[in-house]
Amino acid sequence: MLQEVVEGKWLAAFRRVLALNGIAQGTRVAIIAETQSRPVLMQLAGLACFDLGAEYHTILLPTPPQSAPVPVKSTGTCVAIQNRRAVVEALKRVEVVVDVTVEGLIHAEEWPEIEEAGARLLVICNEHPEILERTEPRAELGPKVALGIEMLRAASEMRVTSRAGTDLLIDIRDAPCGGTPGFTTKPGGVAHWPGGLCLCFPGPGTINGRIVMDVGDMNLTFKTYLASPIDITVKDDFVTDIRGDGLDAELFRDYLAAWGDRNAYGLSHVGWGMNPAAHWVSGALYDKRDMQATEFRAWAGNFLWSTGANQYADRFTLGHFDLPMRRCTITLDGDTVVKDGVLQGDLAL
Repeated sequence: MLQEVVEGKWLAAFRRVLALNGIAQGTRVAIIAETQSRPVLMQLAGLACFDLGAEYHTILLPTPPQSAPVPVKSTGTCVAIQNRRAVVEALKRVEVVVDVTVEGLIHAEEWPEIEEAGARLLVICNEHPEILERTEPRAELGPKVALGIEMLRAASEMRVTSRAGTDLLIDIRDAPCGGTPGFTTKPGGVAHWPGGLCLCFPGPGTINGRIVMDVGDMNLTFKTYLASPIDITVKDDFVTDIRGDGLDAELFRDYLAAWGDRNAYGLSHVGWGMNPAAHWVSGALYDKRDMQATEFRAWAGNFLWSTGANQYADRFTLGHFDLPMRRCTITLDGDTVVKDGVLQGDLAL
């Protein structure tokens, strides 16, 4: 287990990343945390804001009681605000929200109102600072991620294939597209660290085909590598069949079923990783408590798909899987953007 103390090198990284997100002398900042947040992240964020001369304060909320039938992990949906008006109004009145809550505010129900007021969001994911240090956002990644997002917006169809048997067809016309290199200076913008991915949220009835997760692919919700294949059928956005004789398939089936909610079987977002500083192998080197596993959403050339909430398809649930896969080929309207897990063309790093 790694030690969670303030180190000078981590404070320097926090200063650089906050500055990259436009925090400087006089910037109005709110750091939001909860009682189950990593204290070291809250401390590093506050010290970096002080060093940069920001006008900052910290809001510390109690982590609420559990209400779900099984553990909730890696949803991007912090539930600690509990619609407290004083908290929402305080966040609306700053320029930057630095988020060190456990799950993050990206999909929190209060975020759209805060976003509409013009505050921008930097989610510092619930990782040990050593992981954040390795995956520090770099300015040069910005144009690459922006290009990938534009390619998604211009396309009508995404197809994902693999030698393991994946063949997934996705209609992405009018799908909201996004992603982040890990920084933003745009009012209402959203960034997260680790960053570096391009994704979209397809509309209802747009995803069909087969996904074969192979040995070595990852289940971020469980923070594990697969030791046995999972063969998944998707029809009109929903997982309709899960085949596989190993423990991985059994756990996958059991977690989805535990919610008793059809929306837990729906697909949420699809896309690919862009961050050359994120690495598939890193998960083998950390205890589970040291990582939230968000690094693995972002390693360059992965195919990332998820189950769970998709507000653009009017589906809401706390059940969620993030599932990055290796060695996939992704095409947009027939043009290859990822080939066998390697970024292509102008996206190549």
